[in-house]
Amino acid sequence: MVTEILSSALSDALSAVGVDPPAEIQLERPANREHGDWSSNVALATAKMAGKNPRELGTALVDYLDANRPEYVSGISVAGPGFVNFTLDDSWLHQVLVDVAEQGADNFARLDTGGGQAINVEFVSANPNKPLHAGHARGACYGDSVARLLDRVGYQVTREFYLNDRGVQMQLFAESLAARKRGEEPPEGGYQGAYIIDWAAEMPDDADPLEWGYARALASHRETLSRVGIEFDVWFSERSMVASGVIDEALAELAEKNMSFVEDGATWLRSTEYGDDKDRVLVKSDGELTYLAPDVAYHRDKFSRAPKLINIWGADHHGYMVRMKAAMQALGHDPDGLEILITQLVDLERDGEAIRMAGRAGDFVSFDEIIDMVGPDVTRLMYLMQSVDTRQTIDLAAVSKKAADNPVFYVQYANARIHSTIKNAEEKGHTRKPLAEVDLSVLTHDRELDLLRAISTLPETVDHAARERSPHTIAAWSRELAAAFHGFYHDCYVVGDGVSDELTQGRLWLLEATLTALAVCFDLLGVSAPESM
Repeated sequence: MVTEILSSALSDALSAVGVDPPAEIQLERPANREHGDWSSNVALATAKMAGKNPRELGTALVDYLDANRPEYVSGISVAGPGFVNFTLDDSWLHQVLVDVAEQGADNFARLDTGGGQAINVEFVSANPNKPLHAGHARGACYGDSVARLLDRVGYQVTREFYLNDRGVQMQLFAESLAARKRGEEPPEGGYQGAYIIDWAAEMPDDADPLEWGYARALASHRETLSRVGIEFDVWFSERSMVASGVIDEALAELAEKNMSFVEDGATWLRSTEYGDDKDRVLVKSDGELTYLAPDVAYHRDKFSRAPKLINIWGADHHGYMVRMKAAMQALGHDPDGLEILITQLVDLERDGEAIRMAGRAGDFVSFDEIIDMVGPDVTRLMYLMQSVDTRQTIDLAAVSKKAADNPVFYVQYANARIHSTIKNAEEKGHTRKPLAEVDLSVLTHDRELDLLRAISTLPETVDHAARERSPHTIAAWSRELAAAFHGFYHDCYVVGDGVSDELTQGRLWLLEATLTALAVCFDLLGVSAPESM
């Protein structure tokens, strides 16, 4: 890998000029290509400790490297206060193609950042009393893609869905089903959606509304998520903790650590000791558990299974973060071991007209309806095109259009276009030869090099996206790669008059490398790689 070559060369150069090399040497791609292909701030980072002027140290490093030129390097310069810039010859990009071809989609851009550490990713976790709606879809697509990224960089990932299957809301759900079965209106505070009428019609006359309704909702969730390729390793039931005594154990441990107290007959968590604005009730004076008590027990259980937890919650849970971290710290867990990611709201439109969504009191846009309207791939991609930190507006009509200004279509069309180009070459008698028999040095066109340069950035993009929990970075990268390919397609014929057989073979391998990079990207986003559109 070229960064390893450059880091090693810089380390040797530092030693040669009498400076102890740091454990890690930073390299980044300059924002301006005129400054080279790679740049390092190592002179600035080490100058003070070495008692040297950064610019002078950078110049000394460049002088050494000029005399001991690393592989692939065609030019070295010092810029600004002491940045060392490297310009590489085209052969490094040809080596990128070789690396991609040899590693394939299974191994290209696969990293070991996680080192095999177990990590638990909890997402969706909708109450099992209604179908998943369009609001759940963002967290579902995001959470699954985060899990895919973490798996790609070497974590042992568990995908988990928490079932809040006890309490008042479940009882109201059961009573609403029973009322509709009798042809009556649901009770006050009950569920009014059309799905209640439909499910009540399905429910056998002798069924227990609570158990049957719970199973029906759970089946609905599983089926919907499966439609967009989301599967969970664990479906964790809150009721199971009540039956096993896990909640009582968590409450007893808090009391033992003097992190809870009883006042006015209620049991309180001393959450103010860990940054909360007030202490929180765990058990009400009538003995009823609050939402917090089973959540504390649940997270205590998760920490027994993995040292690192990621929760992906909706925007309405923002105020819950501090108290949950406080509870985990009270139980002796590292608060940094619990990472809570909040997904902001999504507004749906169709041709610019807002689509209204209602809650318990009426109908809502279901996750299934979104999938029915635009398909599973478009559903996932449209939710992943933007950071979950920001409120998102999606026009369902726009993302359904097969046009270049639709980013979802634009990316998948690149994949289909590559397959069409390869098929056309084969029909004209050009089958790709083994890589060892192909001269890649013929790939010198700016469009070819731009495409290879884009492919070369995927490993660092994956690393960044995994660290920052930002699948939208992968979505953005896919658009950049698609743009590079479409530019290549426009300017560089694979077969035709004036295109030598050697150039055809090089370009066929370039197409194969692009397909590999796209395959990695599509897998991380959880979408298919269509061969025709």
